[in-house]
Formats: sequence, structure tokens, C-alpha cells
Amino acid sequence: MKISYDPETDSLYIDLLARTSTESEEVSPGFVIDYDSEGCVVGIEIDHASRRLDLHELTLSKIPVEQQPQR
Repeated sequence: MKISYDPETDSLYIDLLARTSTESEEVSPGFVIDYDSEGCVVGIEIDHASRRLDLHELTLSKIPVEQQPQR
């Protein structure tokens, strides 16, 4: 999973699966769900993200995350 933010467009994208999106559906104003060819959710786009979310905080809870070696 990858989370990316574009400050120019103020949009946040949560890439859930490394698959190509073939269909998108706006499920609520500014919230778009992307689907692959099999109907699986592959991503979520949030427009005007800085107005809808606290972009300064990200909390992971009970997610098995491996620490990356420091460079």
C-alpha cells in the first residue's frame, strides 16, 4: 500500500494494490474509488485533502510493518 499527496492539486491517493485501474466511481463528492478489471478496489482518491483530513498525522494500528534499514 502506498499513500501519496500532491500539494498542487491538494489530492491524496491511497494505492491499495499494484494493479491498473480500469473503472472509477465517485462515491461521495471528492471521494473516488478505483477498481481493476475484476472489480477489486485498487485505490482511493480524496480531493481537497487538506480541508478534509489532518495531513500532519498518520497513525498505524496493529499493522505488521517491517522497519526499513536506515541509510
